[in-house]
Amino acid sequence: MAEQKIGVVIHYYGNIGVAAIQLAEGELRAGDVIRVRGSTSDFSQHVDSIQIDGKAVEVARAGDAIGLKVIDQARERDEVYKVTND
Repeated sequence: MAEQKIGVVIHYYGNIGVAAIQLAEGELRAGDVIRVRGSTSDFSQHVDSIQIDGKAVEVARAGDAIGLKVIDQARERDEVYKVTND
């Protein structure tokens, strides 16, 4: 499994379990697998849905700030990787 860094967590909304992520490169689609890794965070999950400005989208690209429901606590500055089968 290969990992490509695609962005960084810019905020975590603990009351709703959502991470705000700034995508720096590549693209992310619903169904992709991501890994969130930081000094105390390290988990992988499937992306169920992506939101931009409160609206669901199928794909997000570099430069987008997105919201993702996450399965564990994420922290600001955690790095986000897209996991591929390459």
